Amino acid sequence: MLTASDPAAWETASAEVRERYFEAHRAFERAVAQRGAKVAGAALAGADTATTLRHAGGGTLTVTDGPFAELTEEIGGFYLVDLPDLDAAVAAAALLPTSYAVEIRPVIEIEAYEPR
Repeated sequence: MLTASDPAAWETASAEVRERYFEAHRAFERAVAQRGAKVAGAALAGADTATTLRHAGGGTLTVTDGPFAELTEEIGGFYLVDLPDLDAAVAAAALLPTSYAVEIRPVIEIEAYEPR
């Protein structure tokens, strides 16, 4: 699950509003624990701290400071969870702060790929 929001909303939030965010994350984590497991999760630094790598034609690698694209919403964190089905994932994600857009994606295995 990727969480996206307007970073200004957090930066300008009062202590009371921030505590509501924290409680929403705690409710999410309790719901996940009841139906499955949280494998990992973390908040991410702002997109302005990103380093972006691009491969140009001819295989030239360009490394630039800053985000890939300028957006009003940015990915602010992620949760890797193990839940029984999409319905459980949607129910848990619905507990996160209402100002978030949450993208839920399954983890897939790539056939024939074996890490060494």
